[in-house]
Amino acid sequence: MTGQPRRAFLKDNALSLAFLVLLLFSLAGQALSGVAEYNEQARISSLQEISVWRYVTSSRFAVDTAENWQSEYLQFAVFIFLTIWLVQRGSSESKKPGDEGRETDKKQLVGRYAREDSPPWARAGGWRTTVYSHSLIFTMTTIFVLAWTAQAVAGRVANNEDRMRDLLEPLTLGQYIASPDFWGRTFQNWQSEMLAIASMAIFSIYLRERGSPESKPVGMPHDETSADD
Repeated sequence: MTGQPRRAFLKDNALSLAFLVLLLFSLAGQALSGVAEYNEQARISSLQEISVWRYVTSSRFAVDTAENWQSEYLQFAVFIFLTIWLVQRGSSESKKPGDEGRETDKKQLVGRYAREDSPPWARAGGWRTTVYSHSLIFTMTTIFVLAWTAQAVAGRVANNEDRMRDLLEPLTLGQYIASPDFWGRTFQNWQSEMLAIASMAIFSIYLRERGSPESKPVGMPHDETSADD
């Protein structure tokens, strides 16, 4: 991939590439700050310090990462589902009031209403179109469940390491899932995601960012949704 094709690829995929770069930057920052904090506590407790690599492959880094990922994908899954049936008048994050529901095949371009350039499974009909029609929320929910499971497994290991230092019996996976540590981590992340979604839905009624698809046009009235135009 050289020359013009490369520039076209970068331009056409700039948004996702930018966020992937920011993700790597954030993970690196998390690793460096995390190992610094761990080693500071280790020095205070006269314990052995660890390298960045050992910290990145530790259960402590894994649980901190997984608990953030699961809450983000839960946020997306809940938002995708609720915006099918619920509306917020004037919000750029909402469909037009009156358009609640799954919408018609004609509007969704499926089955006999599909275009020539529609995805194959949108044209196929039957179970394939049904599966494809729900593929986004299925994928988001699956990643949420996997990340939440990873949080539970890694969290148990990290929690048991602390318990062993305090000469306490380790917890089974079931005991850890029922523990305050697991649910405290979980709800701490969930509440922040729900607040962010609610804030975006409400702020986008009254506030604008010119040129952003997440905002209504600057001159659009507050009580009109972006789907009205």
